Amino acid sequence: MAVTDRLIICEHCDAVYEPVALVPHQKAMCLQCHAVIQRYNGLSIEQRLALSITAAVLWTFANVYPVMSIRLQGLSNSATLWDSVLALSQGPITFIALVAAVAIIIAPALQLALLLWVLGYAHANRRAPAFNLCMRSLETLRPWSMLEVCLLGALVAVIKLAGLLDVLPGIGLFALAVLSLLMIRIAGRDIRDLWDSL
Repeated sequence: MAVTDRLIICEHCDAVYEPVALVPHQKAMCLQCHAVIQRYNGLSIEQRLALSITAAVLWTFANVYPVMSIRLQGLSNSATLWDSVLALSQGPITFIALVAAVAIIIAPALQLALLLWVLGYAHANRRAPAFNLCMRSLETLRPWSMLEVCLLGALVAVIKLAGLLDVLPGIGLFALAVLSLLMIRIAGRDIRDLWDSL
């Protein structure tokens, strides 16, 4: 009989499986709906903590430095992520500004704070205070963090405006690109194996 606290439940069809040991580049699929239920994650606690610290620095760069600068006839303007949220809030679509702020600034910041909290204690071979709440919050925040959508929108804007104006991608755009990749790697579904290791 399987130990119930070690079971994996498919989040799409609620089928229940026992976890299996995976090797690099391997994943386990649900037999009923073919969704991925388990992936190999070769990162150690130290590597995850280092990547989380790097992501926190990149989050700071992405929010402080301009994402892009535009120039036309001697006039120039630059915009950060915060500037884009403030621009959206000026007008009848204030609610969209709130959603954008949550999706591209607040949710990633909370994810990083929770990851640093959990992994900092894990590095010391201890379980963080409120570990269960932190892990559930990480799972809840995952769909709200939409850095890759913001990155795609910024790239489309750069390409569209490049035909009309002088557009220069800023440090914030490059930081956002690397941050998006890091968040997918360290805050994806693979974070679940911390339940077992801690």
